Amino acid sequence: MKPQDECPIAEIVQYSCDLNTRRGRPLIHCFPISRLFRMCPGLPAVEITKVVKVNDDGEVSLPKDISSTLPRGKLWRDITKNSSPSGENKSP
Repeated sequence: MKPQDECPIAEIVQYSCDLNTRRGRPLIHCFPISRLFRMCPGLPAVEITKVVKVNDDGEVSLPKDISSTLPRGKLWRDITKNSSPSGENKSP
């Protein structure tokens, strides 16, 4: 496992929004969704949101065995999908 300093943690905030009407006017209500990623040099970023603990101060604690817990990331160019009836893999 690489030292934590070599793999900084990055956060993005996405929003899930609902559109309602109130007195005939549109009302949009959005909720923030925080996502955390481990960013190791030379490797794809891997989302770690579900496997880390974040305390009340926002400090992130990584499990000691995080490398064995996380899936292996892939570069987008290496992603394939099965979209043909014959089962042949094609790039997106």
